[in-house]
Amino acid sequence: MQSKHYSARTLDANALKSFAHPLRLRIYELLDEHGPSTATRLAGLLGQNTGATSYHLRELARHDMIETVPELGKGKEKYWRIVPGGFSYGDPSADPSADPETVDALARLLDDLIRQRGAELARWREEEATTPEEWVRASGFGRRSMRLTVAETTRMREEVFEVLERYRAVADRRDLESPGAPDPATGRVVVHFDVLPVGVKHTIKDS
Repeated sequence: MQSKHYSARTLDANALKSFAHPLRLRIYELLDEHGPSTATRLAGLLGQNTGATSYHLRELARHDMIETVPELGKGKEKYWRIVPGGFSYGDPSADPSADPETVDALARLLDDLIRQRGAELARWREEEATTPEEWVRASGFGRRSMRLTVAETTRMREEVFEVLERYRAVADRRDLESPGAPDPATGRVVVHFDVLPVGVKHTIKDS
């Protein structure tokens, strides 16, 4: 079964290496959490100077990770947001021609993804007690362990991503229609979804 891509694009080697920078990862994370923001505000949140933050914003924009919001800002002030549609990392290790620096960049990005997910789960555990009841009821945790074939695993993954893509498109459209002014009826919802074959090893066939 051919794999589909439920994101705007797959990061190429140059984008992977550029994105795998601690400060750029944090900037992207803050834009995801807080929505459109300026270099000055981000610098304050990061404890950095505006010049350094502006540089990293331009680097993210150079690889189409973020973009300016024309409707916001006055004069030379620029607001930045995440490019709608998202992205996927790809797997440079599957390409024999991939250079070690690119493979190492992906490893750092995946390590950061694991860190971020752990932090988000820990934050939810802290905030759950003060979160409105209707949002608590709408939330959920789930884990399943099952024995499936490769084809069944791939099909399940694609079906789940189809659902996630449908709701991502709704959220992106809403953000584009009213940048900087989120609907008060909405909340930032994080979805973690992993499909991990555990303990599967190559089998050696007799010649």
